[in-house]
Amino acid sequence: MIGSIGICGAHRTGKSTLAEKLAHSLGIPFVQTTTSQVFAEAGLDPSQPMDFGTRLMIQQKVLLAGEAVWSSSNQPFVSDRTPIDMMAYTLADIQGTTVVDFPQLSAYLQQCFASTNRFFRHLFVVQPGIPLVHAEGKAALNPAYIEHINTLIIGLCQDSRLSSKAKILPRSLLDLSERLAEIDRAIAPSSITE
Repeated sequence: MIGSIGICGAHRTGKSTLAEKLAHSLGIPFVQTTTSQVFAEAGLDPSQPMDFGTRLMIQQKVLLAGEAVWSSSNQPFVSDRTPIDMMAYTLADIQGTTVVDFPQLSAYLQQCFASTNRFFRHLFVVQPGIPLVHAEGKAALNPAYIEHINTLIIGLCQDSRLSSKAKILPRSLLDLSERLAEIDRAIAPSSITE
């Protein structure tokens, strides 16, 4: 069974940079997701509010786009996003008065857990802390929102439906080389191709 590594976390935490460097250091492919492109193709801005039906629709498209790129690899890889992130962004839009088709939401969450378990052997959560830099087509540059997403991701990584091995990188690890060293230590005793 192919085992790959997924870098989880809120936007603007350095996931893509870390994933690319980790893939290079391990000598395996870096598989970049296309979330911003999926939003743009749907005519949506991820930094703007949307009703929950629209959020669930676009997150379904993001998941399908991710599965398409992950399926294209016939060897272990490192990706800069996982279905765990997708669930967190979906759940973050739910408030006390949000109208939600709960069976549809439950099915989506189950699909995300199944996809995570299928594609990823190891998950590493990158927490907020690096300086926030605005980028066009990215989610809102709001420290409180980023913290909210981070908390949801940490919780989802503890869910019993998850069989991938999840490790939360310490919040104090902001240096790229320190993040890489922490991941190397975590995967050293196991094989990424189990």
